[in-house]
Amino acid sequence: MHALPAEFALIARHFRPLAGEGALGLGDDAAVLAVPAGRELVIAADAIVAGVHFLPDDPPDLVARKLLRTNLSDLAAMGAAPLGYLTTVSVPKDTPDAWFAGFAAGLAADQAAFGLHLLGGDTTSTPGPVSLSLTILGTVAAGCAVRRAGALAGHGIWVSGTIGDGALGLLAATGRLDDPTGCLAGRYRLPRPRLALGLRLHGVAAAAMDVSDGLVQDLGHLCRAGGVAAEIEAACLPLSDAARAAGPALLMRCLTGGDDYELLMAVAPENEAALQRAAIETNIAATRIGHFRAGPPHVTVRDPDGAALRIGAGGNDHGGWSHFA
Repeated sequence: MHALPAEFALIARHFRPLAGEGALGLGDDAAVLAVPAGRELVIAADAIVAGVHFLPDDPPDLVARKLLRTNLSDLAAMGAAPLGYLTTVSVPKDTPDAWFAGFAAGLAADQAAFGLHLLGGDTTSTPGPVSLSLTILGTVAAGCAVRRAGALAGHGIWVSGTIGDGALGLLAATGRLDDPTGCLAGRYRLPRPRLALGLRLHGVAAAAMDVSDGLVQDLGHLCRAGGVAAEIEAACLPLSDAARAAGPALLMRCLTGGDDYELLMAVAPENEAALQRAAIETNIAATRIGHFRAGPPHVTVRDPDGAALRIGAGGNDHGGWSHFA
């Protein structure tokens, strides 16, 4: 893990205890890993920036866990199991040691929860906001990665968990929406990567990805990858109790807002029972919200009367690049 000379002690205090097999104690220029026989390596990377992807005053342990979990969600969508990760931490020079201690504690908590370790990375100073990036490595049985391409006309559109909590959670966390239980703000600050369900998707889902930039926008990605159109029934959208309490006026935000980190799947009718069994066995809800049909890539959302809702541009690119891995 590269660092400025003055930062070697910081790394030893906070990051070396997180290092796992292959990290070489963070003392070399790179990690050395052996991929298990019959497995393929799955690699993804994401970055989050204070004021864009998290609030500047969010606790550092939650920031660390969000950073790791958003990347774990990419593995879940590919049907991959976690192996390890590298992270780059860019913070202002006056960042107190207590911030690093909290950040490392958050990583440690989720390393234990999800079964992976730090492999390396970099620490740098920046005059701008806190900027964090993470590259995650996972493995999947050879030829078994679930791709975005594969949706066909007649396949059902399925999602895990509930949709819209992340977008509403940002409103709650910034004082723009009542959130008496803290459920919505909690979902924004701490995603729930659906790894257990993701590991069951091979042979069940024809295509999948995670919902990070908004349901409508991400469904559009599946449409373009498969060369099909999609129709969503708004009445079928799975909403949490907290989202329902926020009222129907926020339905459009639930459809187009980001930060849900749920799985979005194309499933053939003959595989829907298998998905439902996997959902029960992993205790992760899965809901059919529509279907793919023949036609140019496009997403239509219909109200209970069958009329198409006007969506607009939709989606959430966080003011910058959206996910490309």
